[in-house]
Amino acid sequence: MRKRINVTLNYPPKHLHIHIPSSSVPFLHTPSMASLFSTPHISTPLTPKFTSSPKTWTLFFIHTNPFHFKTYQTQNKNKVLTLLPTNAIYAPSSSSSSPTKTEKMELDNDPISVLNERIRREFNKREVLRPVIDSGEADKYIQMVRAQQQRGLQKLKGHKEGKNGGGGSFSYKVDPYTLVSGDYVVHKKVGIGRFVGIKIDVPKNSSEPTEYVFIEYADGMAKLPVTQASKMLYRYSLPNENKRPKTLSKLNDTSAWEKRKIKGKVAIQRMVVDLMELYLHRLKQKRSPYPKIPAMAEFAAQFPYEPTPDQKQAFIDVERDLTERETPMDRLICGDVGFGKTEVALRAIHCVVSTKKQVMVLAPTIVLAKQHYDVISDRFSAYPDVKVGLLSRFQTRAEKEGHLDMIKSGGLDIIVGTHALLGNRVVYNNLGLLVVDEEQRFGVNQKEKIASFKTSVDVLTLSATPIPRTLYLALTGFRDASLITTPPPERVPIKTQLSSFSKDQVISAIKFELDRGGQVFYVLPRIKGLGEIMEFLKESFPDVEVAIAHGKQYSRQLEETMEKFALGEIKILICTNIVESGLDIQNANTIIIQDVQQFGLAQLYQLRGRVGRADKEAFAYLFYSDRSLLSDQALERLAALEECRDLGQGFRLAERDMGIRGFGTIFGEQQTGDVGNVGIDLFFEMLFESLSKVEDHRVVSVPYHSVQVDININAHLPSDYINYLENPMEIINEAERVAEKDIWSLMQFTESFRRQYGKEPRSMEILLKKLYVRRMAADIGVTRIYSSGKIVFMKTNINKKVFKMMTESMASDIHRNSLVLEGDQIKAELLLELPKEQLLNWIFQCLAELHASLPALIKY
Repeated sequence: MRKRINVTLNYPPKHLHIHIPSSSVPFLHTPSMASLFSTPHISTPLTPKFTSSPKTWTLFFIHTNPFHFKTYQTQNKNKVLTLLPTNAIYAPSSSSSSPTKTEKMELDNDPISVLNERIRREFNKREVLRPVIDSGEADKYIQMVRAQQQRGLQKLKGHKEGKNGGGGSFSYKVDPYTLVSGDYVVHKKVGIGRFVGIKIDVPKNSSEPTEYVFIEYADGMAKLPVTQASKMLYRYSLPNENKRPKTLSKLNDTSAWEKRKIKGKVAIQRMVVDLMELYLHRLKQKRSPYPKIPAMAEFAAQFPYEPTPDQKQAFIDVERDLTERETPMDRLICGDVGFGKTEVALRAIHCVVSTKKQVMVLAPTIVLAKQHYDVISDRFSAYPDVKVGLLSRFQTRAEKEGHLDMIKSGGLDIIVGTHALLGNRVVYNNLGLLVVDEEQRFGVNQKEKIASFKTSVDVLTLSATPIPRTLYLALTGFRDASLITTPPPERVPIKTQLSSFSKDQVISAIKFELDRGGQVFYVLPRIKGLGEIMEFLKESFPDVEVAIAHGKQYSRQLEETMEKFALGEIKILICTNIVESGLDIQNANTIIIQDVQQFGLAQLYQLRGRVGRADKEAFAYLFYSDRSLLSDQALERLAALEECRDLGQGFRLAERDMGIRGFGTIFGEQQTGDVGNVGIDLFFEMLFESLSKVEDHRVVSVPYHSVQVDININAHLPSDYINYLENPMEIINEAERVAEKDIWSLMQFTESFRRQYGKEPRSMEILLKKLYVRRMAADIGVTRIYSSGKIVFMKTNINKKVFKMMTESMASDIHRNSLVLEGDQIKAELLLELPKEQLLNWIFQCLAELHASLPALIKY
C-alpha cells in the first residue's frame, strides 16, 4: 500500500503538524506499530518561504514497510504523525553506509560543495570574523578614511615634488626622457612593450619635426608623440626577481591586455575592501585618551639635543594620537638612522607608563633589543617606579621564568625583547603600547601576531627604510605616518665608495680610521669567510684588537663582544648583518662591506647607517668581487645606493627598492601575480583610483526574509531517506535558521549534515539550493527572483558600478554575457525556457558567481 501525504504551510508557522485522517492509514491502529513511538511532535517549518502565499508540498510517500513514527490524539480528533530519530546513514543504492569513490567524487564536484569550498577560502583569508558595522557608522568611518587618504596623498605629492625639485601634480607615469633602450613600459590602453628610443620625425600634413617614442610590441612597432606618451606610459616592473615580462602585448589585439587589467582591478578592489574592513574594525575599538600631564613636558626636557622640525612634528603627531583620540594609534615613524626616531618612541612610552599600563618594545635582533634596553633603562633611571625588563635568549631559564611572572603580574612596566615577546607564554597584565622597530625584519607569522595587537593596543612602528607595503599603506590613508627627513645639525653625509675588492684599499681605509682613533665594522654576507678575514686583518694589524660577531655564537660570547666593541676595547668588528639595525657606536665611523651584491638595497642602506652617528666624517666602502659577474638587478641596486648618498633618503630608497625587487601583497609575504599583470606603477595608480571611489563600490544587503524566490518547484523527500534522518523536521528548521544568519553558517551546516548523512538525494538538494539562493540573493541586495518564459528577473538595489564590478569578476562567460542591469532589475535571457529544476540550478550557479565578487565590495 502507498499513500501520498500533502502538507500545507502558512509561513512562518509556529508548529508543523501532519494531519492524517484515521481512515487513511489503517495500519496505524495496530498495537505493535503504535508501541514504537515515544517522541513528541516537532515544532518546525518544513521549507523556507519562497512565496508569501500558502503552498502545498509533498513531504514523502508512506509504504507498507514499518516506519518509525508516532500518532497521538489532538483536540480536533485528527492523528498527528511524528518522526522518530535514528542513527542510520542514508545509502539507498548500497548496503554499505560508507560512500563509494564515485560518490565521493560527485560530492566534491557538486555545485554546493564547490560553493562551500570558495566560502571557506574567503573566510580563512581573514584574521578574524569582524563584527558587522551598520550603514550609519560605515558612512562616518568611510569619510574619515577619505580625509586620511587625502592627507596621505598630499604628503606623497609633496615628497615627490621635493624629490624632483619642482612642482607639478603627483603622478605614477614615467617621463619618457628617463627611459633607456630596452626598458619595459606599460601603455595604459595597449599593454606591455619594450622601449626602443626617442627619435625626431616629421608627421604627415605638417612641416614641423616632432619627437616620437618608439615602442616594440609582440606584433610590431608603435610610435607616439612624446607629449602623448608622457600621459599614457608607466615603467613596468614585476614583484619578483625576474624583471622580464612573460610576453609583450599585441598592438592589433588588446583583448588579452584588457583581461589583465580587469584581473588587476578586481585584485586591487579586494585589497581596498580588506584594508577598509581592517581600518573600520580598528576605528570601532575604543580606549580612553591618555591624560596630558606636566610630567610629559619634564620628560621631554631631558632630551639633550635641539629637535629638528620634522622631529617636533612627530612628537606632536604621537601626542595627539595618544591624548586626543579614542581609537588605538597605528603610526609609522619613518626616518633615517640617527634622525631621532627613538626619542619619539621614548616620549610615547612615558605617556603610557604614566597611567600604569605596560609597554612592549619589539626588536628584530637581540643586539638591537639590548641597545633599546640600555637606552630605555638610562632614560627612565630617574623614575624608580618604572621597572624595565629584557627578555632574551641570553637569559637563563630561571631568569626567563621570573620575567614572565613579572610581566603577568604587572611587575614589569616596559618589556624589551625580540620575537620571543610574541610567544603564547607571554601574558601581559595591562598592555597599552607596542613599539615595533624595523617591522620588515620580522617573519610572516610574527607580522600577523603584530597585526593582531593593532586592533586593541596603541602601536608605534619605527623604520629607516620601510618596506614599500608599509610605506604605501601609510600614504594611502590606512596608516598614519610621520616622516623625519631632516638630519640633525651635526650629521654629515657618509662618503660612499663602490668598487671591486682590493686588499690594499681595505688596509688603507682601516689604517686611516685607526689613526684618527676610530673603530671599524667589517661586514660579510655569511658566517663562512669571517675566519679568513680575521687572519688577514690580524696579519695586517697585529697590535689591534679584532673580534668576530654573528648570530650563531653563544649568547654570552656575543653579548660580551658587542659590549667590548661599544666600550672601544675592540677596534675592528668582523660580523654578519647582525649589526644591521639600530647599533649606535659613536666612535665607529668606517664600514667595509664585502660582496655587496649579496645584500638587499634596504640592508645596505641600513648597514651604511651604522657609521656617521657623530660629528666625524664617515666612510662606507662597498666591495664586489667581479663587476662582470653581477646581475642587472645587482647593478641597479648598487647604482641606486650611490644615488642616495645624501642624508634622509631612506624614504626615497624604499621607493627605489620597490621598483627594483617589487613587493608582496599588502597582507602577506607571498608575491602576487596581480601586480605583475600590470606593473607596479600602474597598479598603484589603480589602487589610489579605487580608494578615491571606495563608496561607489558598496553593496547594501537586504534581510533574508525579504527575499522572494518565485519558482514553483516542490521537494519530494523519499520515505526511506526520511527514515534514515534523525528528526528531519528539526534538520530542516535548523537549515532555515542558519541560512537566515549568514552564508558561513549555512556552509558549516551543509558540510556537517553531509558528514553525518552522506550526499543527499536530489529532492533534499533542491531544498538546500533554495536556501543558498535566498541567502546569496540577500547578501548582494536582490529582493525577488522570478522567471517569465526564458527570461529570469532579479529585483535589486545594486548600482551600475557595483554591477559592472560583479560581472567583470565572473568566471563564466555564459552567465556574464547573459546579464544586463535595467533600472532596478537584473535580466538574463536564456537560450530556451528551462524546466524548473534546471532553472533553479542556473540561478544557483549565476548567484554563486555574483556572490564571489563580494570580497571586492564594501558590504555595509
